[in-house]
Amino acid sequence: MDAQRDILEDTRLRGSYLGKMLSKIEYSPADIQAIEQQIEQLNEKAVSSSNILSHIKETLKGLDSALENTRSGIELTPFTKKIRDLNKGLMIYYGDSQDSFSMEYHGMGTRSWSSLLTLKSFIGLLASNAEKVGSVFFPILAIEEPEAHLHPNAQKQLYSQINDIAGQKIISTHSPYIAAVADLGQIRSFYKDQEGTRCDKVAIDSLTDEDQRKITRHVINSRGEIFFSKLMVLFEGETEEQALPIFAKHHFGKSVVEMGVDFIGVGGYGNYLPFLRFAESLNIPWLILSDAEEKTRNSVKKQFDNCRSKKTEADVIVFLDNDNNIENQLLKDGFQDEIRQALIELDDYHSEQEKTSAQVKIKAFNDEKLYKQMKKSKTQFAPVIAEQIIKSKKTLPPKIIELFNKISSILNITEKAS
Repeated sequence: MDAQRDILEDTRLRGSYLGKMLSKIEYSPADIQAIEQQIEQLNEKAVSSSNILSHIKETLKGLDSALENTRSGIELTPFTKKIRDLNKGLMIYYGDSQDSFSMEYHGMGTRSWSSLLTLKSFIGLLASNAEKVGSVFFPILAIEEPEAHLHPNAQKQLYSQINDIAGQKIISTHSPYIAAVADLGQIRSFYKDQEGTRCDKVAIDSLTDEDQRKITRHVINSRGEIFFSKLMVLFEGETEEQALPIFAKHHFGKSVVEMGVDFIGVGGYGNYLPFLRFAESLNIPWLILSDAEEKTRNSVKKQFDNCRSKKTEADVIVFLDNDNNIENQLLKDGFQDEIRQALIELDDYHSEQEKTSAQVKIKAFNDEKLYKQMKKSKTQFAPVIAEQIIKSKKTLPPKIIELFNKISSILNITEKAS
């Protein structure tokens, strides 16, 4: 079923799943007679109760004299006359308990969803018929982008309904929400390389239940967009998550969204492994920018070894200098003036005098005091210091440049904005 599905089109096409079901509607002869008598009475009531319809009928009786018909041949049927024609005028209404509207007045999300549900109904009927005659029934369904036109919660609910359909389902999707609710072992990733188109999956057989839980909880449930990433850049904390996209846009001349790069804070130096296993399984390129404290460095190296990557550590990990974290690194790289200006910009001042006093105080901060202030307000501070460094016209921090050079190499970027 392709992405251009529409329940309104389905009602008009005999070849649609809905059309196929409607063409198989059957009634007993007794039911046909009873229903058609009721329809006849309904038509007579509708015409006799309307001055306009009654007037039209009387006027059309003029055909009798012109065609020398001895019996009146005029009938107005606001409702279909024969039960075999019921499906031709089928209308589907949907709404709440107070109001309902024809599908033509609903958006494409509702119409697309309804079309998919008619497929579910069609398969259900085939399964029921197969069960009655004791035959084997195992359909294989290919569904393109079920998320089309639907908001995130509806996408998740629709996937659950599709999952309940009998048989094997092959779903192509660009929705992180659908990918997030699928079982880890069900997911396949297609990509192209020099050898052609390849398909990869997460090798769940080699993972413990706890390993799978961590990938699902830490990676897929919170970062489903990385299924579609060209490159994952991983790091420990909030400062990097706020500052790196700003530095990258300045360096490459385009946003990280345009580049297809995801900058991801893993929430602590011990949390890299689920991301690495996920990326390695689905052949998503990745890099790490890591703090360099001894315990952090040792942990990151151990996680790298456990992910069993074919890459070398030097290919994919950029460690900061000595024992630095990102805040210390900025100080060691000589950005004290930019840090001071960022701290000044962070505060709101009631007067110029108050601002001048704060400037004098902050400009007297030594490295230790600057470091404490950065750590105290790192979430607010990071984007401001990034902007101040860019405004200074100085070269970006060397370790950031090293990271960006690796990004350029992976994505085959030959020119940079700075």
